[in-house]
Amino acid sequence: MSNNVQRVLVAAVGIPLALGVVWYGGLPLALLVSLVGFLGTRELFDIAERTGVRPMRTLGLFLAVLAPLATWMLAYAPTGDVRPPPIPVWFFSQWPLILTAAPIVVLAAALWRRSPTERPLAATAVTLFGPLYCSVLPATLLVLRYSADGSRSWAATWLVFFPLAVTWLCDSFAMWGGKLFGGPKLAPIVSPGKTRSGALSGLVGGVVTAVVFVPLALEPVGRGFPVLTAALIGLILSIAAQVGDLAESLLKREVGVKDSSHLIPGHGGVLDRFDSLYFVLPTATLLFRAFGVI
Repeated sequence: MSNNVQRVLVAAVGIPLALGVVWYGGLPLALLVSLVGFLGTRELFDIAERTGVRPMRTLGLFLAVLAPLATWMLAYAPTGDVRPPPIPVWFFSQWPLILTAAPIVVLAAALWRRSPTERPLAATAVTLFGPLYCSVLPATLLVLRYSADGSRSWAATWLVFFPLAVTWLCDSFAMWGGKLFGGPKLAPIVSPGKTRSGALSGLVGGVVTAVVFVPLALEPVGRGFPVLTAALIGLILSIAAQVGDLAESLLKREVGVKDSSHLIPGHGGVLDRFDSLYFVLPTATLLFRAFGVI
């Protein structure tokens, strides 16, 4: 089976599933994001170990699973929908201080588990960076979802899919434009296959997607906003998507691998599939709030 066919089949199954889970929300959505965070962190740890750095896997993976669940509880509880498990009231007011426990725990674990010759600085850095990059960043999807609506709502669902659609079409236009026009490389050392024409095509595709998405999906559910705002948001998200893609490629190039894993047929690993979204989702949430969309 060709790589393109595999990609189409995965998309045919994955996109409707994601649509349903985002609409339903609640614990299933939080668990799905936790799973993505767990798998992405595991792949990043695999990359780190190829460089001789041994992250504290169990602790890092635990933090990766915990981050989206904590985000869900913080974002979900105030909406008044079916409440999550009982949480002490003080947790909601003191959560920034509670987050400081993560580096304390990781450094304490390094003191116990790593000798000075086992690169404790690198080990603790990767152990913290893995969950932050692979789990905390995509967990902003939950903030976006519940800032829009706490209940099962198509308005909130389509707002979440706005940055997803821009990212996917930006990537597709970049690939098509690069093959059609060719020309100078965008970042030959980091990603030899990407061209400047492809990057420009991706920006155009992202802007067009954003402008079209608003009247087709958001206006019918009462979440429309001006076309110029959509175009600007689409442009910024397209830039963020391509930077996120290149950033993940930089990590892989250090160890000389093309894909972070072979978990997803036709797509490589979780990092390969979600690298752009790691940058896009928090950016979209900030932009939506800045422009009063949510």
